[in-house]
Amino acid sequence: MSNETTKGADRRRRTVRCEVNGQVVEQDVDVRRTLGDFLRHDCGLTGTHYGCEHGVCGACTVLLDGRSARACLTLAVQAEGHKITTVEGLGAVDGALSVLQQAFHECHALQCGFCTPGMLATLTELLRETPRPTEAEVRDALAGNLCRCTGYQPIVEAALLAARRLSGETVESATEGA
Repeated sequence: MSNETTKGADRRRRTVRCEVNGQVVEQDVDVRRTLGDFLRHDCGLTGTHYGCEHGVCGACTVLLDGRSARACLTLAVQAEGHKITTVEGLGAVDGALSVLQQAFHECHALQCGFCTPGMLATLTELLRETPRPTEAEVRDALAGNLCRCTGYQPIVEAALLAARRLSGETVESATEGA
């Protein structure tokens, strides 16, 4: 391989060092590799799903420094020095479900589950920024996440239930206090 060809190949790859679900990851990647492919193929975290690959459906939503980001539109090299949280990192270290994940379970807020990782990431950000959202605020936050199965009502109910629990309200079941 000539020096010129080698230089060109080097420019197409970069080392990315970031934190993924609390673990430092350092990986050599093609500069065109998406964050979604980086997470799925390089990190083995397959919870991040690809739907439209245009940033419209929200299935690939992850948290980048706590803010929702579309992993299909973000390049892996853009994650350099940042903290990424995928659906696999939303629960407790011991594997227990987060309050929001538990509410999704109780409210039957998923059917096929394809959109669920993106929904959970989006709602995690919402509940952190708006601890007691209204139904309208939940629906507004979900405007960029498409679900073809649930009709959204159980997802909204799960978010509102999680908000009540996170604020310290005692709600034993999904139907209590609704």
